[in-house]
Amino acid sequence: MSPSSPPSSVQEARAALGKRLREIRKDSGLTARAVAAAAGWHESKSSRLENGKTSPPDGDIRVWTHICRAEEQAADLIATARGIDGMYIEWRRLESAGLKRVQESVLPLFERTIWFRFYQSQVIPGLLQTQDYTRAVLDTVVALRQAPGDVEEAVAARMNRQRVLHKGGRRFAFLIEEWVLRSIIGTSDTMANQLGHLIGMTAAPALSLGVIPMGVVRGKAWPAEPFSMYDETQVSAELVSAGLTVTQPCEIAEYSKTFTELAGIAVYGASARKLIMSAVDALG
Repeated sequence: MSPSSPPSSVQEARAALGKRLREIRKDSGLTARAVAAAAGWHESKSSRLENGKTSPPDGDIRVWTHICRAEEQAADLIATARGIDGMYIEWRRLESAGLKRVQESVLPLFERTIWFRFYQSQVIPGLLQTQDYTRAVLDTVVALRQAPGDVEEAVAARMNRQRVLHKGGRRFAFLIEEWVLRSIIGTSDTMANQLGHLIGMTAAPALSLGVIPMGVVRGKAWPAEPFSMYDETQVSAELVSAGLTVTQPCEIAEYSKTFTELAGIAVYGASARKLIMSAVDALG
């Protein structure tokens, strides 16, 4: 997959929508050429839509269903197409309105979630970050992706989001690869304070923190892209060029299985604190 190409889950969703359009066309008794002629399109456009090569805009769906005498299906098809587009959003597009807005955009999701599961193979999870660590991460985002420079406002928004940790009736499970603890983000002091904060968080009653040791036999628990699970309803994954939102139950089940396998090779409690302290000692 190239950096700008959508992942297989998006392509599969587009293919499924294309199949629905093809079925609607066949039920109407029309050929793809006839639909294209009636719509004033080149025949290749009908082929691209039916084969899921592109997500159709609202207007094309309305034209398609009108020609095929299936207007009653237009609203559902449009909602499906919009959902596919929302699955895969490039970081540059997402961050164009400011980093603060990105941080605030997930607040409703955090507010309604009861069971949180986070796996991180790159940085400390956002809910466990200190202010200085968050600032260093977002400074890097600005430098790498030319994002708007509202870093201080975004830091404040992320710190505000952490209040969900202190609300009752919620469970939090964090899995972190050990090399994340040893990757210096910001300065050595920033990392030392961040790691000290992590140690303190291991005492939180509704919070589980697992560290996957370097050198552990991986078995089926291979490293993966960072992802967050919100109950059994949504997964957000972090790709190099974009964010991916997964809502299909079968795909969520795959992430749940992956999380369970990764959790099985992690260490917890005193063993996790020992690895964190080792990372602190390595800072000198």
